[in-house]
Amino acid sequence: MASSAESNKGKVLLTGGTGFIASHVLDILLEEGFDVVVTVRSQEKGQRVVKSVDETVGKKVSFVVVEDIAQDGAFDEAVKSDPPFEYVIHTASPYQTKWEDPVKDCLDPAIKGTTGILKSIHAYAPTVKRVVITSSSAAILKRENHPKSYNESSWSEVTEEQALDGRNTYRASKKFAELAAWDFKAKESPLFDLATINNTYTFGPIPRSLASLNTLNTSNHRIRDLVQGGMREAVPATSPLFTFVDVRDVALAHVRAMAVPEATGKRFYIVGGFFSNARIAEIVRSNFPDLAAKVLPPKEQVKDDFPEDHWTPDTTRSKTVLGLKYTSLEKTVVDTVASIIKFEGVSA
Repeated sequence: MASSAESNKGKVLLTGGTGFIASHVLDILLEEGFDVVVTVRSQEKGQRVVKSVDETVGKKVSFVVVEDIAQDGAFDEAVKSDPPFEYVIHTASPYQTKWEDPVKDCLDPAIKGTTGILKSIHAYAPTVKRVVITSSSAAILKRENHPKSYNESSWSEVTEEQALDGRNTYRASKKFAELAAWDFKAKESPLFDLATINNTYTFGPIPRSLASLNTLNTSNHRIRDLVQGGMREAVPATSPLFTFVDVRDVALAHVRAMAVPEATGKRFYIVGGFFSNARIAEIVRSNFPDLAAKVLPPKEQVKDDFPEDHWTPDTTRSKTVLGLKYTSLEKTVVDTVASIIKFEGVSA
């Protein structure tokens, strides 16, 4: 059972505590004075999270172990707290591109993990005012026949049958997990409000609690691979997605969606702008010339594959309701590269 001292701002349960987005959400919550309990899959991971935060706020963060979020009642004990929770931010969900068992490895944790935590809150945490769930732009975007612009009214066309094809599993897991959350809210009428964050490819500084660059979030792999020399011979094609957002903007979106009254009942499409692998390479070349000389092919060999007729993301809601001001691609890439260099102890 989680517990902590009195808080001036309130108490938050943050799931997926060792995750990329969650680590930055934790930073903002602590900066703003919240007490935070993170869920982790092991004692070792929980201790790593707690040790990673500044000691001046160390007393405001603790952890609870939830080994398997797909199990029935997995969050029953985690949501019980004294003093009680006022908010829950649910970021825990698997993300990769290949699955040995799509149902067991991805669909169940995403969908059952989401409905499971909502059931637990409904049953055992009546003080929770709002739940914010990390969804994805994968729940918004269509695979083909893109409209000229996307906003929160759009839903992916992926079907339950297509979800079993590993190429579709992740985007299906995000769509059906989010739909399940909205369905639970509509049918069960819990006391808490609900909001979802539908972020695109997310880049940004790596978490302090990261154990290894091998466990880095999938979106950041392309920047990690570049720094490690994986693009020395050629910069690979960018497809299929050319939109990005800085993780710090995503984290702020979660916290504001938790606290802003007008965010209730809304999805938020979170996109900072466009990118391509070639544009990332050129930002590295401009800002880390010594590193670029070691890990990038000559500039004339790098061709930008950004499509001329690309659709546009409509992020009006995130700007007007949440007040987001998005970070530029250059700052995002520079800060990400710097964090990887610092982690590896290599020379730029």
